[in-house]
Amino acid sequence: MVIFFTVYFSFMKRLFPSIEPFNHFFLKTKNHSVYVEECGNPSGVPIIFLHGGPCSGCKPDHRRFFDPSHYHIILFDQRGSSRSLPFGELEDNTLSDLISDMETIRKQLNLEKWILFGGSWGATLALAYAQKHVDHVRAIILRGSFLARNQDMIWFSSERGVASIYPESWQALSASIPHDLRTENLLADLITVLWGKDELAIRRVAKAWQSWGGQVALGNLYLESDEHPCENTIKQVRMELHYAKNYYFLKENELLENCNKLTHLPITLIHGRADLMCPIESAWKLHQALPQAKYVVLPNAGHIAQGDEMIDALINATEEFKQF
Repeated sequence: MVIFFTVYFSFMKRLFPSIEPFNHFFLKTKNHSVYVEECGNPSGVPIIFLHGGPCSGCKPDHRRFFDPSHYHIILFDQRGSSRSLPFGELEDNTLSDLISDMETIRKQLNLEKWILFGGSWGATLALAYAQKHVDHVRAIILRGSFLARNQDMIWFSSERGVASIYPESWQALSASIPHDLRTENLLADLITVLWGKDELAIRRVAKAWQSWGGQVALGNLYLESDEHPCENTIKQVRMELHYAKNYYFLKENELLENCNKLTHLPITLIHGRADLMCPIESAWKLHQALPQAKYVVLPNAGHIAQGDEMIDALINATEEFKQF
């Protein structure tokens, strides 16, 4: 099913009212304490929110995409992210570790099946988890899907992609690399600096990388910050590039090739036509691999889970999935 949304703003759904967790705890592993919280109806349909990044973490508004009277809402900050400790820790921080954490959370909460709700990197994690633990998945809602293919990294971190749309910002990112460390591979150059010993260069590169990501994700909404990057900013950027340099711990095209395991599941794919972080081609390829999925194209929306059009589509999806 393909849906091209034409929306009328007076009828758009809004976020549910603010809500506080009824429980929270830390999932202890060898090197990490993973923050987990529960909101809404303890006896309701379980749904887990998977944040982007890697390393962005959950926010209070993320609880508000779901009807708290119907859903048992579970959120967790992935290893090294937000309230999880230690912040920015890279040891034992892989895709498989995050999937293992999800399974431990599911078992600890005594849940047989749950709905997965993920955007951007959270969509990557949702697909990877579902392909490994499909028997414990009721349904999936994906936004701004990131497939972690080589072409996706080329699009974001080389001159052959979105750099042609924001050439000034790309030049600023390129210029943050010290002259003597520049090669034809900017991603490798960034990694060299961030794991080097030149503190001034590390801070310059971390700020430039965050600015580049903000510009691509937010477009005209992005405002450049004058603040110097703090230690947590550097750790966050290192985590993002830790995953990137390890190809997100996936084989090339793995998520698409394993979609045959999910063709029986109810799935909704939501993507903004104006998404420059993860171009809509990703959602289209997913829809071709998952023909049963509802494919929702938002003509004016971008990458982030904000804006009337995107919020309306996401809440419509959670309302429709009350039947599962």
